[in-house]
Amino acid sequence: MLKNNTLKGVFLVAIGAASYGMLATFVKMAYGEGYTTAEVTISQFILGIIGILIINAFQKAKAENEIVKATSKNIFQLMLAGTSTGLTSVFYYMAVKYIPVSIAIVLLMQTVWIGLLLEMFLEKRVPSKQKIIAALIVLAGTLLATNIVKNEIQLDWKGLVFGFLAACSFTTTMFTANRVALGISSAQRSLYMLLGGVVIVFTFGIATQNTAFNFTIFLKWGIILSLFGTIIPPILMNAGFPLTGIGLGSIVSALELPVSVLMAYFLLHEKVDLVQWIGILLIILAIIIMNINFRKKQPH
Repeated sequence: MLKNNTLKGVFLVAIGAASYGMLATFVKMAYGEGYTTAEVTISQFILGIIGILIINAFQKAKAENEIVKATSKNIFQLMLAGTSTGLTSVFYYMAVKYIPVSIAIVLLMQTVWIGLLLEMFLEKRVPSKQKIIAALIVLAGTLLATNIVKNEIQLDWKGLVFGFLAACSFTTTMFTANRVALGISSAQRSLYMLLGGVVIVFTFGIATQNTAFNFTIFLKWGIILSLFGTIIPPILMNAGFPLTGIGLGSIVSALELPVSVLMAYFLLHEKVDLVQWIGILLIILAIIIMNINFRKKQPH
């Protein structure tokens, strides 16, 4: 039976993952109202930073002596790690511009096998059979989930490239976030990673925004995007993962995939057929296989 702390962790990670899952549908709806990727990302990050600053100030006022302050080294490392957060948002939102949300989220889930390759390259270690099987299941699930087998959906190659780039940068974010400045509060970690991400987002905005910036995005979509993309998920997941452990936390965070597809189905009326659902279930199964411990506990 799961302990209370573990259950609390599962709940926190689940809410965080579900929030991330809603994000792409909101972005697509903002596009439908004529907003650009630069407007969407800049409004999300600026309001996200303001929100996290308020949370940090509240935590500081509540428990002044208990909060461990980030060192200049912590800040630099987190901001550097945060650049991949900015890249993930830019690439993912560009992917959503060209392909359906239900396909973009499947491409983002390629982090399962990309992470495996990164781990193998950095740690010079051959992955276990369990992880290799999981990676192969993800690839099989992706073929079904993107409906390439039936070839019924005409997918824009630009969307596929951006979706794959989003998966690569998301893998980097996950890899660094679990290794950098773990001794400080999740709100501080989120803040400095956002500050690193906003540098990328502003650079992208300056390079691509060729019309006057539409500031109505801040009130219309910015608040929703910052809540579901930059405030709620990182804080809840940073708080939940230490309680669940990486394995169980990763399994629960897979909830992002079905939530994203269901949101696109109900709000955007994207067609998702049985073959695609089978592919999505295979990807979730692969995440479970990768993170579950099959070894039997030795009797005492």
